[in-house]
Amino acid sequence: MLRRFSCLILALAAAGCAAPQAPAPAPVPSAIPAAPPRGEPGQYLNMPISGLQAAFGKPAFVRKDGATEMWRYDGQTCRAFFFLYGAMVRHVETLPHGAQGAADMACLTALRTAPAKTS
Repeated sequence: MLRRFSCLILALAAAGCAAPQAPAPAPVPSAIPAAPPRGEPGQYLNMPISGLQAAFGKPAFVRKDGATEMWRYDGQTCRAFFFLYGAMVRHVETLPHGAQGAADMACLTALRTAPAKTS
């Protein structure tokens, strides 16, 4: 009797392990933010680091990824991001973006005339 009971318990345990599990919920795709509008102010493209520092001062934040650097300047109402590669500015963006391009000229002008904010 004990042997039959043990076999029954073992069979139920094995059946419990083999029971199908509920499928995992499908991952919800997240939306990718829209790309900024194309177009950059020409006077900043290919500007050397020394020119950028002379125009805007010390950046509030610097991020380095290999040979690429991102310099951020903070203003009262906007932020400017300068992407440098090979010690030259290769891309400029502001937040908020400009109406016709990735960089808002009013923001860049305000940052040049205001004292630099550093973190």
